[in-house]
Amino acid sequence: MEEKSQVNLKEQRDRRKRINRMKKGLISFIGIWMFVCMLLCVILMVKVSSLEKKVALLVSDETITKQVDEKVAGGNEGLSYNSTEAMKSTDEQVVMNIAGVINDTENLAGENDELKVYLTFDDGPSDNTAAILDTLAKYNVKATFFVVGKQDDESKAMYQRIVNEGHTLGMHSYSHKYSVIYDSLDAFETDFNEIQSYLYDVTGRECRLYRFPGGSSNQVSNTDMTEFIKFLNEEQVTYFDWNVSSGDATSQAYTADELVNNVMSDVVKYKTSVVLMHDSNTKGTTVEALGPMIEALQGMGAQILPIDDNTTLVQHVKAENVE
Repeated sequence: MEEKSQVNLKEQRDRRKRINRMKKGLISFIGIWMFVCMLLCVILMVKVSSLEKKVALLVSDETITKQVDEKVAGGNEGLSYNSTEAMKSTDEQVVMNIAGVINDTENLAGENDELKVYLTFDDGPSDNTAAILDTLAKYNVKATFFVVGKQDDESKAMYQRIVNEGHTLGMHSYSHKYSVIYDSLDAFETDFNEIQSYLYDVTGRECRLYRFPGGSSNQVSNTDMTEFIKFLNEEQVTYFDWNVSSGDATSQAYTADELVNNVMSDVVKYKTSVVLMHDSNTKGTTVEALGPMIEALQGMGAQILPIDDNTTLVQHVKAENVE
């Protein structure tokens, strides 16, 4: 009897141990499950935030210039640029903060002022570069090309042709991937050195002119843009933004005539106009618009020039204000 009692007691103890192990296992499982859920929630929040940015970019299809012009048209005193416009680049749209942009009354054109216009092309070389260069040659006009890094032979030939034909060659990053170049100062410096060295190897010219993808006022960068501006200042590299846009960067499908009208309606407002256009495979309408645009600019007596050391700076964020 006593022996049977001991057996029962042992079975009860074993059962309690099994129950305890099951409880611990269940608690561990719940703990791990809760941790995984929390981790997934964090990842989901990051994804949602990223998607919100992209949705905001896709919703708006007007350029930064149009918003600025509305402000300028309403008067130059007490301008307050606190809204955000969306601007679409060839790879993606970039949110632009236009606070304080083009609040430069000294550049506003008077009745008898001579107008200087700088045609600039971002994102090339592309299948359209040769046609753009052909049109510029036809009208004996020089322009500025802010290029990205491409290794194919045709692109190399286009870099060289830009230089040989007297146009200004500028840098527009090597990769043109915002998430890469704007991830950190080190990432930006690496990309900058890559495009500068590459263009020197191809053309024998050291580029000292830069345009930030999305402009110096973009709000997509993971790093404060002033860090990159300080770097360019230290490298004695000049960057240019723009104060006139053709509209070829937006999601709206402008016709060639509309692109010309967009530019012509704006260049009359400034003594120095830096016109934003794009040189990528999808910008065939830009090629169509270029000839009529040049004819219209020449017809109004504007000087069409390539950016050089004497060009009045047009910067969304003034380099001289960044220490």
